[in-house]
Amino acid sequence: MPSPKSRFAAKSRADTVSPARIITDAIIKRLEEGTSPWRRPWTTACDITRPMRACGKPYRGINVIWLWCVAEERGFSMPTWMTYRQATELGGQVRKGEKSTIAVFYKSYGKTEQDPATGEEQRSQRRVMKTYNVFNVCQIDGLPDRYATPPVPRAIPDEEHRETIDAFIAASGATIISGGSRACYIPSQDVIHMPHWQDFESYAQYGAVAGHELSHWTGHSSRLDRKISNGFGSEDYAREELLAEISSAYIGAELGLPVTHLDNHASYIASWIKILKDDEKALLSAAAKAEAAAGYLLTRAEQNMNDAAEIEEDFDDALPIAA
Repeated sequence: MPSPKSRFAAKSRADTVSPARIITDAIIKRLEEGTSPWRRPWTTACDITRPMRACGKPYRGINVIWLWCVAEERGFSMPTWMTYRQATELGGQVRKGEKSTIAVFYKSYGKTEQDPATGEEQRSQRRVMKTYNVFNVCQIDGLPDRYATPPVPRAIPDEEHRETIDAFIAASGATIISGGSRACYIPSQDVIHMPHWQDFESYAQYGAVAGHELSHWTGHSSRLDRKISNGFGSEDYAREELLAEISSAYIGAELGLPVTHLDNHASYIASWIKILKDDEKALLSAAAKAEAAAGYLLTRAEQNMNDAAEIEEDFDDALPIAA
């Protein structure tokens, strides 16, 4: 018979809410209030993109959405987060009474097991979600100026958006047919249909919608191979739309595009709420797949720009030197 102490410990473990559930419940609450959690809390006029680590590297996956939400809820205007120890090592001090929030990561464990049928040893990998506590730099005094200086808002001219968007779309290599009144991706034809850019409020919004459709496009069997031929109204259709919504938000954060196009239709929101309530890991899965989709597109865009730069450099080297 277990001791009272061991019974209490078992109860404590059973009552512990998983980080996946904590994050998912917070997202469900926002959806029920009619707010898309993947909308950035800052305006596109500010040079702020993803939440950043103390080292300057951006967070990825579910941490992006989660820390966006926390920043908006608590009124933080800065993108950088760090642990208490990191703040101390940088000469900062977390203000008394400030509350931390969690960030998550996965830790892999290897395990060797014997196959009962063959007797052979097999190595398996298990990924477990772990958490650590972080503070936004708005909660910390005494940090170096690079952390403490608020971003300077700047208006991004439409011409600058146009150049960025055109390069991003061209780098994808996707077939896009312009015209009509509907933006959609047709998997059977591997084609994207987009209204003319003049039909949008701005070129930036045109690019944002293109990012959404290109996110669907990455799911083709020749690319990231997701299940994308789903009937409208089905659970799989809702999951793919959720993925594309989050992916387009990631792309928007990188390219400085608006996210006002993101869908707030009640039918979509209702289906997302049901999915998230039924499966606490659905949001984490969607965020991870959205990260892969956005990464696929952004990597192609970066590679295309690097290739163009090399061609331009080669051309310059080939020019005769003026006398």
